[in-house]
Amino acid sequence: MESNNSIISDYTSTDDAAVVRLKDGKVILQTVDFFTPIVDDPYTFGQISAANSLSDIYAMGGKPLFALNIVAFPIQKLSNTILSDIMQGGADKASEAGIPIVGGHSIDDNEPKYGLVVTGEVSETSVWTNTGAKPGDSLILTKPIGTGIISTAIKKEKASDTVIETAVKSMTMLNKKASETLQEFDPNAVTDVTGFGLVGHLIEICKNSQVSANINFSQINFLPGVIDLANEGIIPGGTKRNLDYAEKFAHFSGSLSPTQKLLACDAQTSGGLLISLPETEANRFISIYGNQAVKIGNVAEQNNYFVSINP
Repeated sequence: MESNNSIISDYTSTDDAAVVRLKDGKVILQTVDFFTPIVDDPYTFGQISAANSLSDIYAMGGKPLFALNIVAFPIQKLSNTILSDIMQGGADKASEAGIPIVGGHSIDDNEPKYGLVVTGEVSETSVWTNTGAKPGDSLILTKPIGTGIISTAIKKEKASDTVIETAVKSMTMLNKKASETLQEFDPNAVTDVTGFGLVGHLIEICKNSQVSANINFSQINFLPGVIDLANEGIIPGGTKRNLDYAEKFAHFSGSLSPTQKLLACDAQTSGGLLISLPETEANRFISIYGNQAVKIGNVAEQNNYFVSINP
């Protein structure tokens, strides 16, 4: 690929969005994400997909500007009302983010898929990346995890209405407030927790920052019902693959059960922000943002493992 000095971050990076330099000290952030339905309600599916797509902009400290729809839909098999509901969910979530959806592209496909291309902006000196975590930092997680397990339970009709309602509330919640609150601080590394799971995304931060991290399983917030569902053996394939990958780079305490290891690696949809913040600032961030944000561990000098998961 031909070199371009305006490109700060592209597909070769594991950051959350591409970063392209403009001429006025600003940079453009651009990202794309879409997936198949993980809940039964079309409108809710559209909301979750849009929130998930917007999250990458928030994870890099950016302000979303506008979005494009990406739609695949079996127009001969399903009612257009379903498609309309999906797109309305996306449009309403974009409106909550303060941006318009200005166009997009659709194709006829056997399985519905929906997501957004999102464009945002940020000052070049204020871009957050998943590189730069420093020994002594606290690690903060802004949402509970477990959406992968709950999504699988929904497909198997094993999730209660209460469990589904709580998970949907988490997945449709924008990371807007977390990102805006964090603007008052100087985080050393930020990413959002999505398909690679908590441990997988933390491994990427540690690799890129040349540090190691210690997290405590007991300090991780899980969505209600997730632990019980995991103990019943309801584990998505993506979560199992995440654990297989994580075990190459992470050390799990011998006192953790196989199920607890899987829980720590659960593949997320529209998860929270994972923040590496100087310890002196961590408590202040949590006090401003709210108790849904929790400290789950700390960053240390690099050792034999990128991540150590303790009881």
